[in-house]
Amino acid sequence: MHPHHTSKGAGRRKGPKPETPPDEPGRGLSVFRYSPKGLGLVWQTSRPLTLTLAALTVLGGVMPGAIAYVGKLIVDAVVKAQETGLEDDQWLAIAWVGLEAVLVIIMAAIQRGYSVAQSLLRAQLGQRVNEMILEKALTLELAQFEDSEFYDMLSRARREASSRPLSLVNRTFSIVQNTISIVTFGGLLLAFSPWAVLVLVVAGVPAFIAEAKFSGVAFRLFRWRTPETRQRAYYETAIAREDFAKETQLYELGPLFLARYRAIFKKVYGEDRALTIRRGVWGFLLGLLSTAAFYGAYVWIAIAAIADDISLGDMTMYLMIFKQGQTAFASVLQAISGMYEDNLYLSNLFDYLSHPTRSREGALKAGVDPSQGLRFANVTFAYPGSDVPAVRDVSFEVAPGEKLALVGKNGSGKTTIIKLLAGLYEPTEGSISLHGTDLRDWDLTALRRKLGIIFQDFVRYQLKVGENIGIGDVDHLEDRPRWERAADKAEADDFIEQLPKSYETQLGRWFKDGRELSGGQWQRIALSRAFMREDADVLVLDEPTAAMDPDAEAKVFEHFQRHTVDQIALLISHRFATVRRADRIIVLDDGEVIEAGTHDELMAADGRYSHLFTLQAAGYQ
Repeated sequence: MHPHHTSKGAGRRKGPKPETPPDEPGRGLSVFRYSPKGLGLVWQTSRPLTLTLAALTVLGGVMPGAIAYVGKLIVDAVVKAQETGLEDDQWLAIAWVGLEAVLVIIMAAIQRGYSVAQSLLRAQLGQRVNEMILEKALTLELAQFEDSEFYDMLSRARREASSRPLSLVNRTFSIVQNTISIVTFGGLLLAFSPWAVLVLVVAGVPAFIAEAKFSGVAFRLFRWRTPETRQRAYYETAIAREDFAKETQLYELGPLFLARYRAIFKKVYGEDRALTIRRGVWGFLLGLLSTAAFYGAYVWIAIAAIADDISLGDMTMYLMIFKQGQTAFASVLQAISGMYEDNLYLSNLFDYLSHPTRSREGALKAGVDPSQGLRFANVTFAYPGSDVPAVRDVSFEVAPGEKLALVGKNGSGKTTIIKLLAGLYEPTEGSISLHGTDLRDWDLTALRRKLGIIFQDFVRYQLKVGENIGIGDVDHLEDRPRWERAADKAEADDFIEQLPKSYETQLGRWFKDGRELSGGQWQRIALSRAFMREDADVLVLDEPTAAMDPDAEAKVFEHFQRHTVDQIALLISHRFATVRRADRIIVLDDGEVIEAGTHDELMAADGRYSHLFTLQAAGYQ
């Protein structure tokens, strides 16, 4: 997931982006189908915490009604004590006050317990969702990472997926809790008038409809501008990350990138501001209905109290439950609207997790005939989204112990051949076989254990030296003797021993006491990584010495030839002093093999290779 990595022909969009966010087809109420999945995800994350939240929700729903009813008893007891002057009536009023205090304390404990359980569950759920996203990422093919539309899907899944399942649970429990409160309040309010219950319900509906509509609009904006969000993150990376810093400062790119960063924010903020203002204005106007309903009920209840149809305690209770009931009903509607929004965002997560991945049918752990080596037979391949083949009708064979060099200008298909060999892509036409077995029939893990590859754009891991080498074979990640053998083959052991902590030295500048290496030293570390696979039958070196001086390069290839006597080796290099050491050489142009033979044969043929070799040799004269 390197932020600035692209491949030839990859990452193309399937048409221009529309000027306005499109409607989401097939959403509507069907979007709530993600609720069971979201709730199930929370349940699987922590059953004890989920049950705790459920229990506290039920208790929290009952308590407001109980507190309101005890409040009525307090007022009625106080009025009665004023009228009778009896000490027993006074003590009864005080007892009711004490009971209300206990209920309020219990309610506070419920709220605090809910908050604690919610915080703990949020942490666990965020980790679980992120793990699910990363586990899915491990099953994806390289082509999917290099496809911009799929990368948008991945970005959307990562951005809010960790918070939305818990939000869904909280809103579900909020509905349960407030529904219990509404039922309790409604039962008490029915004694006054069924019409009061109807007013309580109807007044909150318009605001709910508007909120649900604006949630859908906000979600469409979120999906539509994912590319801009990724572009903004890219410019932030280009300004603030160490591997960009040299060129960003040298070419004075900072102001340019910062201007683009601001321009994207300005555009996104403008859209958000318009939506927020519309949402706020409509929310305020529709909220006035609730306010009008409350004060209408206030007058109604006050008139009833004046007419002595209800007691002063009844009036106090009805006003309290009407106000709290209105709040509870509004909370239910907001929770339903919020669940709609949560489901929209959860659709990103579950669409990503359910995205189909290609299942390989191959299960063989070894080839049928190791003596056959490596064979490309009429291989043609075009990157997804491109109609132009990156390689076309490529055929060659490499016997065990043979060293084959691939030569050609940039973009001629050399690295694509390596990606096909590594199983990162499959040929569009033709076949590739190793040890007499088509790569499609190999178990992918077993196949890759047969390969030791260093790519031209190898990764500089922010790990210790030994781990940087050891990850070439994770089964032997901590095997120091193996590190040392691999480093020796790559001519890296001398400078490693001179580092402050030798193989325990932290590399890179991201972490404390990190040590940066030169380009040539990093290249030797990467070469050591390829040599970690001592059981590999094929070694592939893609521009392995581009950052080394000629003397270092000569030593590396001397070691390389000595330590790969029985192994197939594929070498990609623009340095013909290195290439001529190979047993055979293939010259590629626009994805096709145009020449093949030994160095002497190709020089005698006086073709492309001879021309390039002579041209490069003249530069040293």
